[in-house]
Amino acid sequence: GHRPSRQAQPALHCLRPSPTPTMAPQQRGSRKRKATVLQATARSSSSSAGADGEGPQLPKTQRRPATRRSLVHYLKDREVGMRGSAGIPGFERQLSCHVVRGLPRMLTERPLALGTLNKVFASQWLNARQVVCGTKCNTLFVLDVHSGHITRLPLMRDRVRALVRAKPGCGIHAIELNPSKTLLATGGENPNSLAIYQLPTLDPVCLGDRQGHSDWIFAIAWISDNMVVSGSRDGTVALWRLDFDIFNDSVVRRNAMGSPMFAHIRPSAMEDIPKASTNSCHHQVRSLAFSSQNQELGAVSLDGYFHLWKPRSNLSRLLSFRLPYFRENVCLTYCEELSLYAVGSESHVSFVDPRQRQHNIRPLCCREGGTCVRSLSFYHDIITVGTGHGSLLFYDVRAQKFLEERGDAIPDSSPGSSRRQLKLTCGRGWLKHDGLWSNYLDGVDELTNALYTHCYNWPEMKLFVAGGPLLSVLHGHYAGLWS
Repeated sequence: GHRPSRQAQPALHCLRPSPTPTMAPQQRGSRKRKATVLQATARSSSSSAGADGEGPQLPKTQRRPATRRSLVHYLKDREVGMRGSAGIPGFERQLSCHVVRGLPRMLTERPLALGTLNKVFASQWLNARQVVCGTKCNTLFVLDVHSGHITRLPLMRDRVRALVRAKPGCGIHAIELNPSKTLLATGGENPNSLAIYQLPTLDPVCLGDRQGHSDWIFAIAWISDNMVVSGSRDGTVALWRLDFDIFNDSVVRRNAMGSPMFAHIRPSAMEDIPKASTNSCHHQVRSLAFSSQNQELGAVSLDGYFHLWKPRSNLSRLLSFRLPYFRENVCLTYCEELSLYAVGSESHVSFVDPRQRQHNIRPLCCREGGTCVRSLSFYHDIITVGTGHGSLLFYDVRAQKFLEERGDAIPDSSPGSSRRQLKLTCGRGWLKHDGLWSNYLDGVDELTNALYTHCYNWPEMKLFVAGGPLLSVLHGHYAGLWS
């Protein structure tokens, strides 16, 4: 119940200084001088009290922590899990772009043996260590890149096998995963049919073999988790809509023989591409790429045309035009960030922005020793080019130039000297030495492989590359893990 002492009063009271008894009467007439003296008295009293260690002290001004915009601070915050509190927007993209530009210079090859399989045409990562591949010899398999173990997957058969019209020597040209990574689309035992498998079990779900394509499927693109488009050598594009009831049951149905059972489906829409000539062999749909942002589907045909479709309940064609380089247009990819398609041809990569009449990005030339572009992929601003000459090239679209080798990788290079274009050359792979080999390669010391497919695993910083001999009559393959 006793009265608290002055020292126990809140520190805020020190901001209201009391009148000074020694103040002269004539000073009271000037408010400005009085305020000045009062402020000076308060400062002197507080400083003396702090010096003696007695009496209340003014609270120190609380400084707001400076915004940390250092990359070092950002990395340390991310290291302890403060990803969202770093307060430096754009650093994630900057780091990712730096990795994309720097990774190709650090990749080293580890060859992978695939037995006697012939030409790997398609591949996709399933997880951190497994890649699913399709070959010219019509083999669908899962490869463990760590152990090298190969697991062959059974192909789905058409309901009426007598109607199979596939020609020999085609194989599986396309493998694509839906956006949620729950379904895989590829070819069936009949390369004209579309096969859907469930992930991660790889159980068969359904086969598009009814009223579908009459020739090989060359390209596949997912529009959504349950809608997929296929492009065929017969010059048609088909839209398939999957009923979720087909694969909701996780238990695989089996017939009396113990073989897995699956549904047989038909396309919900099917359209012919425009024909610029009477030569039917040029009307093949070779590649597809979907823009999720614009909800548009790009297609490339062998006659050198680019087609744009609007896939909804049906297929509505928006435009078609001739590409500047129209020989051997066999691959297509799309970059969401740049809203840009890239088309690979015999010796060039052409860039297409459907919303601009004039293309402001000049085509890049990949001509080196008869090289042709066989596979493409976009990631951020870098496009990776797999050639028919057994090499990988990397092109910076924003800078409009190829990535170059590091200065320390070139002997006797000075800081101002020009650096060579970065090129990763793949190994020899495996080639079957038979009569055809002796007829076509008599006197040839070394044969390079065409890189028909490549796919990145960016979280693991790995690149899977595969292909085989460019000559169709030769039997062989190449597969390698670059990490």
